[in-house]
Amino acid sequence: MPVPVPQQRSAIAAETSHGDLTLLVIEDDPAGTTITVPELSAAAGTRVRVRTARNLTEAARLLTDDVDCILLDLALPVTGTVPGAGTGAGTSTGTGPETGVVTGPEEEQLSARADELAALTHVLRLAPHHAVLALTAEDDTELAAEAVRVGAQDYLFRGELDARVLSRAIRYAVERKRADIAQHQLTESRLRAQENARLERGLLPTPLLDGSGLSFAARYRPGRSRALLGGDFYDVVRTPDGTVHAMIGDVCGHGPDEAALGVELRIAWRALTLAGLCGDDLLATLQQVLEHERQSEEIFATLCTVDIAPDGRQAGLCLAGHPAPLLARHGRPARLLPYEDGGPALGLLPRARWPRRQVELGGAWSLMLYTDGLIEGRVGTGGSERLGQDGMAAMVNSRLEQGLTGDELLEAAVSEVRELNGGELTDDVAVLLLGRDPERIRRWGGSAPRSHPASVDRPPSSSPPVRAAGAHRPPL
Repeated sequence: MPVPVPQQRSAIAAETSHGDLTLLVIEDDPAGTTITVPELSAAAGTRVRVRTARNLTEAARLLTDDVDCILLDLALPVTGTVPGAGTGAGTSTGTGPETGVVTGPEEEQLSARADELAALTHVLRLAPHHAVLALTAEDDTELAAEAVRVGAQDYLFRGELDARVLSRAIRYAVERKRADIAQHQLTESRLRAQENARLERGLLPTPLLDGSGLSFAARYRPGRSRALLGGDFYDVVRTPDGTVHAMIGDVCGHGPDEAALGVELRIAWRALTLAGLCGDDLLATLQQVLEHERQSEEIFATLCTVDIAPDGRQAGLCLAGHPAPLLARHGRPARLLPYEDGGPALGLLPRARWPRRQVELGGAWSLMLYTDGLIEGRVGTGGSERLGQDGMAAMVNSRLEQGLTGDELLEAAVSEVRELNGGELTDDVAVLLLGRDPERIRRWGGSAPRSHPASVDRPPSSSPPVRAAGAHRPPL
């Protein structure tokens, strides 16, 4: 009959209430341990409860959550009912008639050692979150060391066992087990965090702009601590007809569900755009995606889409409850594009419409798309006012006058918004900058270098910022 496995606690507790300790002694002759409960309690400086078990089956019944440490006699006889114990498999020399495997002295020694540790390995499987002390003969130091290598926290010799040594060994074993579990949990947490970071970083878009002649830069900063991805999303692709399509959006909320929904909307936008949809038809389909994928009917998303003509001089603009982009022409101050013809955010109104406005870009220009996290930071004494779109435009113009472009412009803009806010922004921030420079296009022979993912910032309350490969700087 198999030995029953008790329900295990998830982590070790070094002490029970009021500092009491419980020791489970497993040996076939518990009376042979001359240490008494009063002696243990006096040596430990606190009350020690001792339970005794004569075999592994009895130990399984006595092993409960309040047991702090197990003292196991390695000489405990193990019956054949214990899985993998006492079988003596592979201990004979020569060629076995059943297996045909030749074994020698080394294999025989390893098998014998495994048999000697069979009780220990079973206890470790039975109690993975408990501290274990191995008790062995004084002349068998090799077996004692092997017991620690297998998983025991420490070992004791029968001839040297007294109350003071045992009480100290119990305390040490419990604390070492606690440290081992904490280290294991920390390692798992780090691996999980690294895996999540790689996953989130992989969900950020890689712009498809080859052959467009346009430059691209972006900044992305999630509002959630210890995250690389928030509810903001963006993408840029060039279709076979030469049109460059750009999009930026914001799902209301800041949690992982909102981040996942933002990724779904971005991927859907890219697929629909490459399939030939744009304008009102595209936004209506995205609204259907949002309605099917959102967790509740209160969730909505704002969106701004721009389709730039192959010659780069004109663009179509659609706004779904999203702030209007900022356009800077060569030699002119940046200004906000018209917002009057915008439609509602996705997910608010059924059968909504989103008019498409034609915008003249000119020969040399930069177009900045952003989410509201960039304009909702506080400014002024006491932080009573918002930065707003006009404040952002003035801030960008001051940086343009300093000659900043591309990544430097976006880095300076985001940093200044944080400074004006008096601390970190609580909302997600996404900003992308597209630019066209006829001189640069001529230098590159009508094409542009390959674009890269945006730079990504983590909030300072977590690990240091993670920056992806740098994007190219759009001139003005």
